[in-house]
Amino acid sequence: MNLIVVKNEAAVIERLKKEIEDRAEEAVKTRGVFRVGLSGGSLVNYLSTAIQSMKVDLSKWQLFFCDERFVAENDSDSTYGVYKTALIPKTSLKEEQFIWIDLSGTVEECAHDYEKKILKEFDMEQAVVPRFDLLLLGMGPDGHTCSLFPGHKLLEENHKLIAAIEDSPKPPPKRVTMTLPLINNASCCLFAMCGEGKADMVKKVFVDKEPLPAGLVQPTNGDLICILDEAAGKYVKQ
Repeated sequence: MNLIVVKNEAAVIERLKKEIEDRAEEAVKTRGVFRVGLSGGSLVNYLSTAIQSMKVDLSKWQLFFCDERFVAENDSDSTYGVYKTALIPKTSLKEEQFIWIDLSGTVEECAHDYEKKILKEFDMEQAVVPRFDLLLLGMGPDGHTCSLFPGHKLLEENHKLIAAIEDSPKPPPKRVTMTLPLINNASCCLFAMCGEGKADMVKKVFVDKEPLPAGLVQPTNGDLICILDEAAGKYVKQ
């Protein structure tokens, strides 16, 4: 676990940019493609800002979603919709580089279909867990990450890589999410957070090690990085 505290939001974005650049360069050099999982919330703005000055070949990127709300693309809760509006117009990224979640069926069908899409893109058979180069994760005020919530049965899911949730305690109730086996197989899981409102939960999860969902993100053979501004990291000893 690498807890990094920097001065302010601008410094968080700059550190995030450097981390992504380095990992993208290594992935493209090694395999010809950089596969990254995206989350919503503040990360949309952080990435949209950081990516504009990155010295990387964006045509080699494949972008996936760590979770998605079961809503229309033009709904403000749609993670893909937000990235389509906030990221694509500012960069050379194209829509076809986003492996989006087809929401035309039931939420269970969507989850199953997305798992198949991921396995196809990684050219893998079922029962083999893909390894993302980077997952950009967020953390809610209850310690949830992706759409994995405290006390929920999905925290114990160890067969599905992508799962449906129909009873999210945070609206909207229906969602599709990566599960812990897929998350923890990533080469790197990265949290980037700012503001004093994050400080108490950062302490609980990353300092006190309370078993909340974000604290269950523990890559089995990869890096775990948390980039914080001084307000979010005020309880972190440097």
